Amino acid sequence: MTTRKPVVLDVDTGLDDACALLLAGRHAGLDLKAVTCVGGNVGIDDVVRNTLTVLDAAGRPDVPVARGAAVPLIQPVRPARHVHGADGLGDLDWPRSTRPTDPRHAIELLRDVLRDAATTGELITLIPLAPLTNIALLLRTYPEAAAGLKEIVFMGGSAGSGNATASAEFNIWTDPEAAAIVLKSADDLGIPVTMYGLDVFYDVVVTLEQARGLSGSPSAELACKLIEKRSERYQSDGGSIGDGGAVCAVIDPSGLTTQRHPVRVELSGGWSRGRTIVDTRDEVDQANDIQGRAPVVSVATAVDAKRYADLWLATVR
Repeated sequence: MTTRKPVVLDVDTGLDDACALLLAGRHAGLDLKAVTCVGGNVGIDDVVRNTLTVLDAAGRPDVPVARGAAVPLIQPVRPARHVHGADGLGDLDWPRSTRPTDPRHAIELLRDVLRDAATTGELITLIPLAPLTNIALLLRTYPEAAAGLKEIVFMGGSAGSGNATASAEFNIWTDPEAAAIVLKSADDLGIPVTMYGLDVFYDVVVTLEQARGLSGSPSAELACKLIEKRSERYQSDGGSIGDGGAVCAVIDPSGLTTQRHPVRVELSGGWSRGRTIVDTRDEVDQANDIQGRAPVVSVATAVDAKRYADLWLATVR
């Protein structure tokens, strides 16, 4: 049995998903089985194009990439081009991939990879870094595929404030119904879930000086440009690797501090839609909640930021 950890990423590739893809594609401890795409940061066509382009830069044209849901389950997609640029990749004018996608829909590719994993016993860590539309569709359409899952480590949510709104983080706000389905389905199916949310998302920072020391390969050069663009967007002396931190947490879990809490997703309209309500009450109050039991999730509360930044730099270099 392989000692490399088998993983699948689900992405809406903008700048920080690109940081995650470079890391997952190049780290020797990961076996990147597939990448699935969903509309989010940008439209699905740009997401697919960006994903193929980043994987080519990572030297991983072998990784199958599938197109998934273009829009959320209920509400319209609202891209974050103000953060990721018109094309989602910072308008870097990077050479574009010409390879085709996998002919299967994303949830079919996920189903097949997970069925194979259940057969071989090499269970998959699923790392969704985007709205959870594809994952909700997978777990509702093919719940038996969960037999191939070891865990889900998703970037999304917050125990505190949001970024898309004052209450809600972007990935959850984009498709809160999907997020609620994933948490409930994972709970029902016994799949461990870790929430890598805004409480740690911005902490893992690569400085401009560190980024500009990256050169000599397409991976390193693209990594440098991604940090420069994130630095420019936020007018700072460096840039967070964002979603890349969730991949770091899979590679090196001891660098992440988590606490187990019940988590609900607010589905009502108004100012709080998409909020992840992290229940930090004592066990007596939780057990007697008048709304019943909520799915319990490992919520990230702190991260060893330097350790993860160094891990990312060493890998993409």
